[in-house]
Amino acid sequence: MCGLIAAFSRLDISDASMQRGLQSMYRRGPDGEGVWKAAGVFMGHRRLAVIDLDKRAAQPMHSVCGRYVITFNGEIYNFKELRTELEVDGVKFQTTSDTEVILCLFAKEGAKMLPKLQGMFALVIWDQVTKRTFVARDPYGIKPLYYAASLEGVTLASSVKALMATGEVSSEPCPHGQAGFWLLGSVPEPYTWYRDVKAIPAGFMAWIENGQMTELKSWFAVE
Repeated sequence: MCGLIAAFSRLDISDASMQRGLQSMYRRGPDGEGVWKAAGVFMGHRRLAVIDLDKRAAQPMHSVCGRYVITFNGEIYNFKELRTELEVDGVKFQTTSDTEVILCLFAKEGAKMLPKLQGMFALVIWDQVTKRTFVARDPYGIKPLYYAASLEGVTLASSVKALMATGEVSSEPCPHGQAGFWLLGSVPEPYTWYRDVKAIPAGFMAWIENGQMTELKSWFAVE
């Protein structure tokens, strides 16, 4: 199942708060834990090893060139076909994981890669050169991805519980989400039970730069 948490801020990020969020997702990924940090950046992952069981396939994962870092939850069903196409173009792989295929495809095509991914996914990719972050969710919304934004930055996670566990997100209720629950029996996206937590809608993507998230848009419209 796996679980991810990531934060991008113009201020220092509390390791302790992010570790609390990461540990709250232990059951999503009991096979391992990974963390990568830089100034104003924290990326964490709880791993449920399925495809490539080797430690080299652990996350957060760096691209061979060192420019990109990914934390990803999901499974890409056609990753072997995509890998073969990339190898024909001269791309060298260090693992047999679908995670590395996403990373290499993004390095080559950017957001235009999304329609090629057949599967379920929630992904966060940090570009160390442009200092921008790319986030996206699969078209059916099978894999969850939530975020909490403030004037200082954006925190994302695979669960609302993880965001709340950081202690950095307000527990003020969201009237739209709670009304939806009592009327419909479930909280309608993009709302959640909490005012400051939203879901990335299924099939949507966004960029984060200088601690601020761009407008979410459907990635089917990517040119």
